[in-house]
Amino acid sequence: MDWKEVLRRRLATPHNAPNRKKSEQELKDEEMDLFTKYYSEWKGGRKNTNEFYKTIPRFYYRLPAEDEVLLQKLREESRAVFLQRKSRELLDNEELQNLWFLLDKHQTPPMIGEEAMINYENFLKVGEKAGPKCKQFFTAKVFAKLLHTDSYGRISIMQFFNYVMRKVWLHQTRIGLSLYDVAGQGYLRESDLENYILELIPTLPQLDGLEKSFYSFYVCTAVRKFFFFLDPLRTGKIKIQDILACSFLDDLLELRDEELSKESQETNWFSAPSALRVYGQYLNLDKDHNGMLSKEELSRYGTATMTNVFLDRVFQECLTYDGEMVV
Repeated sequence: MDWKEVLRRRLATPHNAPNRKKSEQELKDEEMDLFTKYYSEWKGGRKNTNEFYKTIPRFYYRLPAEDEVLLQKLREESRAVFLQRKSRELLDNEELQNLWFLLDKHQTPPMIGEEAMINYENFLKVGEKAGPKCKQFFTAKVFAKLLHTDSYGRISIMQFFNYVMRKVWLHQTRIGLSLYDVAGQGYLRESDLENYILELIPTLPQLDGLEKSFYSFYVCTAVRKFFFFLDPLRTGKIKIQDILACSFLDDLLELRDEELSKESQETNWFSAPSALRVYGQYLNLDKDHNGMLSKEELSRYGTATMTNVFLDRVFQECLTYDGEMVV
C-alpha cells in the first residue's frame, strides 16, 4: 500500500489523532500507573540498600485496657520481677561494711587531720576486690568528681563512701516508690503517694506517738506538700524523679532517727509536732466543726491579713462544697 494512502487513512481516523485530548479518567489512570511504577522502584531500592531496618527493635507497647485483666496482671508481675532484680543488684549492709574495710585497708598516707585519703591506684585495687556490684562506683569519672585540692591527687575515703551510700539509698528509694506506681509510667498519683506514706508511718520511730485515728490527717498533710510544690499544673501526678530530686523525702525519712532533736522536729514539716500544730490551727479555724472552711473562717488565719480579693481567688481555684473548702 502506498504510504500516502496510509497517511491519509490515519489522518481520517479521529480517535487516533496525536493531538487528541485525553479524558480525565485516562489521565488519572496514567498518573496512578506512573506512581505505582516509581514507588515500587523506590521501595525496592530502599529495601536493597537498608537491610538493617529489619533489625530495629520494637520500642512501643500499648498499655493494656481496663478490661484486659490478664494483660494487666502480666504487666504487674513483670514489673515486680524487674524491680526485684534491680533490688538484688544493690549493695546490702554486709557488702557496704566490706567496702569500708577495703577502703580503710588501702588508704594512702599522709592523712589530712583525721581524714583518710586514697589515691587512684589504690582506688582501682579496691574496685577489683570489692566485687561486681561495686564496679559502677570505681570509675575515673567518679574519682574526678570527688577530687578537689589534694596536692597528692587523692580523694577522701569518707566522701567516697558517703557517695556510694547516697547512690544506694536513691536506688532503693526509687525501687520502693516504683512499687506504688500502679500505671508503671514513672509517676505517682495522689492515691499512690498516700498509700506509700501510710505504709511508711510504722517504720518512722518519731511518729510512734501518733494515734491511728490521726493517720488519715497526717497522710493528707504530708501528701499536700508534695503536690503543692511538685505538681504546679495540677495534673494529679508527680514524677518519681522529681520526688527523689527534692528534699521533701529526705525530711520525711529523717524521722527514722530515734535521736532526732526537738529543734529539728519543730522545723520538719513531716514531724509529729508539726502535723499536730497544723491540725490544731485547722480546728481553731473550723468554728462550725463540719470539717471544712468557709471564706469567713479562713479569713481569720494568722493575723487575719488575707484580703477578700485573695480569698475569692483561692476559692475559685480550689474545689468547694456549698461554698466551703476542704484544706
